[in-house]
Amino acid sequence: MSLPPETLSLHKTVRKHYLSLPKGEECQVTYVWVNEDRENLQSKTRTLYNEPAGIRDIPEWHAVAADHTEATLVPVRMFRDPFTLDPDKLVLCELVKRKDLPTGNNPRSQCVTVMDEVKQFQPWFGMEQEYILFGLDGNQLGWSPDGHHLQEVCGCVVGANKHCGRDISMSHYRACLYAGVKIFGSNAEVLYSQWEFQVGTSEGIEMGDHLWMARYILHRVCEDFEVVASLDGRPLKGSIYSSVCHINFSTKEMRSEGGLQHIEEAIRKLSKRHSRHLSVYDAHGGADNIHCLTGQGWTSSFHHFSTAVGSREVSVRIPDHVSRMGCGYFEDRRPFANCDPYPVMRALVETCLLGVTEEDDEEMKEILAS
Repeated sequence: MSLPPETLSLHKTVRKHYLSLPKGEECQVTYVWVNEDRENLQSKTRTLYNEPAGIRDIPEWHAVAADHTEATLVPVRMFRDPFTLDPDKLVLCELVKRKDLPTGNNPRSQCVTVMDEVKQFQPWFGMEQEYILFGLDGNQLGWSPDGHHLQEVCGCVVGANKHCGRDISMSHYRACLYAGVKIFGSNAEVLYSQWEFQVGTSEGIEMGDHLWMARYILHRVCEDFEVVASLDGRPLKGSIYSSVCHINFSTKEMRSEGGLQHIEEAIRKLSKRHSRHLSVYDAHGGADNIHCLTGQGWTSSFHHFSTAVGSREVSVRIPDHVSRMGCGYFEDRRPFANCDPYPVMRALVETCLLGVTEEDDEEMKEILAS
């Protein structure tokens, strides 16, 4: 149940008073971690008595895992806190169960290992995160009884009669900039109340860390507006349109003169592992893909790998300007909005740079099933 507008306004005014109170030398640090379902986030806050200069100044903390066993929060990346302001911090953590200490056994730590193996290639990533806004009543934000807002409008539109949620998008953008998240841009998408932000370009594991923190900040901003941001791959029943998280990928060779041949070679390798990639491209082990990759609404086919220059209805796209320049990057259009970036990045690197084959995938299948 949502608060009446006048109550919400008073609530925010009172909150501003308390947040303006001086707190001395103490620093509030909010620990943020990815739930074991690899789709949702959790957080809690503690006091440090000096502002941390870096990630090593932030101690590990305890948490409870989904099976009610004790786990450890291991800080891995620090950001400024856009909600309570300097000197407070947001800290992304790995959730490590006791049986996995000290090395960890989670998608991020496994991705770190793979990124270390390929650091000579200088792998760059950029991810395009779509989401759709809902009210607390469960209806699409701006929904009308006749349902006309469920249809396609047009990406990047302007006008209150064509889109809603811009204040949320812009507040999220500014909060990310303050935090130090590598947010690249933002735009309205093809469904009413659907938006996108882009994170990157980032090298190696940094991409996944910044995307998860950008998602956390999005959900926190939405709390203040009393709306819900859905990262569901198919958020609206009856619509052919999905919410996706396209990923752009390149290496030093791809970005250099003559790099197009390296892009085409990587895509050839991807074509041989289509099913493997689909298994990690949504949060539910590939179960959503068959419902989302329909060949409609700017998606490719679930059953067949495809590629082309400039097309947005293929599995992997070579942008037109990349084809003209002869170097750059390619875009994998198969990941969905709820994907965990770490397995997605790992799969791309293993296929394109390490030459992993279908026969080598038993370990990953076990990881996804655990």
